[in-house]
Amino acid sequence: MSAGLVVQTREFDLADDLLAYADPVDPRAWLRRGDGIVAVGSETARVVRVAAGSEPRTAALSRTWDGIRSSARVDDAVRLPGTGLVAFAALVFDETSAADSVLIVPRTVIGRHGGRTWITRILDAGDARDGIAEEGHGSADGRHAAPAPTALGPHWAGTLGPGAQSAQGYQASVRRALAAIADARYGKVVLARDLVGTVPAGSDLRRLVRALSTEYPDTWAFAVDGLIGASPETLITAQDGVVTARVLAGTTARGADAVTDARAAASLADSPKDNDEHAFAVRSVVASLAPHTTALDAEGGPFILELPNLFHLATDVRARLSDGASALDLAAALHPTAAVAGTPTDAAIAAIRELEPFDRGRYAGPVGWIDAHGNGEWAIALRCAQFDVTGSGSPIPLTAYAGAGIVAGSDPEAELLETRVKFRPIVDALA
Repeated sequence: MSAGLVVQTREFDLADDLLAYADPVDPRAWLRRGDGIVAVGSETARVVRVAAGSEPRTAALSRTWDGIRSSARVDDAVRLPGTGLVAFAALVFDETSAADSVLIVPRTVIGRHGGRTWITRILDAGDARDGIAEEGHGSADGRHAAPAPTALGPHWAGTLGPGAQSAQGYQASVRRALAAIADARYGKVVLARDLVGTVPAGSDLRRLVRALSTEYPDTWAFAVDGLIGASPETLITAQDGVVTARVLAGTTARGADAVTDARAAASLADSPKDNDEHAFAVRSVVASLAPHTTALDAEGGPFILELPNLFHLATDVRARLSDGASALDLAAALHPTAAVAGTPTDAAIAAIRELEPFDRGRYAGPVGWIDAHGNGEWAIALRCAQFDVTGSGSPIPLTAYAGAGIVAGSDPEAELLETRVKFRPIVDALA
């Protein structure tokens, strides 16, 4: 068994953009309105990859993380969300996926929260004999010198085209789903389609994260192991025993002017189809959180959430943790929600396997971070693309995804249009 980790967090004078410290080839970042955490460079203290097997992957990751955090010595003088020992993670949507679920502990993390900035250094116990640098100034031998930011590389443009699911094929899958819903095989299923493409060799992928976080500031912009996106949907946030989630289901495109914009919002708010879809999603989140929480409150929704290109029906859920579950445990309990799978869950997952001609990988799976106390922030990996960052010297392949919830009354052409609107953030950023 490897030695435990020694972790130190200190205030750090940081005037630069957080992304300036991330690795250009394989950035690891979690950002919202300028706050968040990034891994400095590409060096890691631990990387845990879990493939399909007899044990649920989230259970394997949770057990491994418990071992990592219980053996770590953490000196955290800042004590803000994202300080101390942290790991970035991205989990697959479907246990049968050929992709890996992954948990990454960087060597160095820089963060910002509420105007305060910090640096966390994570070493193996055997490498920490001389101590860790104080206040970001570096040790005598220079091993822990303060990291230097690097300017973002040149602008680039990617290409995207049809994937395994064509527009015509998608509408055919929606029609098959509607027939199954009419036969009462399930009440809702979320069907996605894919686009495939490349970006030039040597592209600085931080530029994509920057474009998404700038254009969609109210989303979680994330980059973990080549999965890059901007999700509007918080799966779960756990901080000091308080648990919150934001449920999104029910979507419409925004109007071209103030009049059509207001009309679109009103139509969404009054839509029986969208309200039914939203109610499915809220019930699934409440049912999943109930065994782990008390004082569970999901009242006051749905409200209209405004994004630059979309309106969503949204409901905020809040509760107090009652059983000591970690943010990773709660993400596992919640996933997959009705908002990204359907209901009943098992029937919806079976339908997705049947009707989607591709492996979703980590699309619509949980993505986020967790700390040594079990606190963390997790979103659903939406408005995203998976990049193959393992190659070198050739264009970087990518696959982007977007989906829509299918319920009784759905129209195949309208659902196709919804996926086009949801593709817009990643397509525009790649352009």
